[in-house]
Amino acid sequence: MAHPKRKTSKTRRDNRRTHDSLKLPTLSKCPTTGTVHRRHTAYEFEGSLYYNGKLVFDKNQNA
Repeated sequence: MAHPKRKTSKTRRDNRRTHDSLKLPTLSKCPTTGTVHRRHTAYEFEGSLYYNGKLVFDKNQNA
């Protein structure tokens, strides 16, 4: 197995880890329903499924 020839410095190690932190998801407000949801994701509102402000699936009508 390969072994490091030199010790990795703290600066180099920390620079590599700069992108490892978690970020909050981007949220949007729907112009149709007014609910806050994740971007580019279908979301449920009052039993119906919406995407991009448009009704995709109506649970009440198709049951």
